Amino acid sequence: MSIYLPAEDSYLMSRILKEQIPQLIKQNPNLIFLEIGAGSGIHLETAKNSGIKSENIFSSDIDKKSVAHCNLLGFNCIHSDLFEKIPENEKYDIVIFNPPYLPEDAREPKSSRKDTTAGKKGNEIILRFLIQTKSHLNKNGKIFLITSSLSEDVDFEKLGYQAKEVGCEKLFFERLCVWVLNL
Repeated sequence: MSIYLPAEDSYLMSRILKEQIPQLIKQNPNLIFLEIGAGSGIHLETAKNSGIKSENIFSSDIDKKSVAHCNLLGFNCIHSDLFEKIPENEKYDIVIFNPPYLPEDAREPKSSRKDTTAGKKGNEIILRFLIQTKSHLNKNGKIFLITSSLSEDVDFEKLGYQAKEVGCEKLFFERLCVWVLNL
């Protein structure tokens, strides 16, 4: 497996973060940022370049090569499946996740499924993430999350979140959206 390289979803998230982070820093100059699934580190770089202090930027990835890569870039990245190795008492002001979001497809090459496929409905990893994130958000904390029109919708409200769509991009086969969620 190789590091997940930035694609349309990554660039959409990065654009939204560039728009949103400066406003959030005005409210809280010491924002604590966590990316689950850091991949290439593009969003860690965006967070840093948008004004979040380097010492307040944390990340994890399930892929050890991505962890090593992000650490080489100078970021604090640990090997973890979602919040598995993140201490329960650690809280964040921003948690972002560009998850695998596609439904299972037998035509998908096995080599790329871990990066793209999220179960039969395509939302199973997102559901796990949202349940686990609740205990890691500071008061007024925000989640930035990407979803795809190809996967089954997530009922954010049923999970206890307020959600606002802040950016979408129509590709020839799907619609990708970035959501901001808070409890």
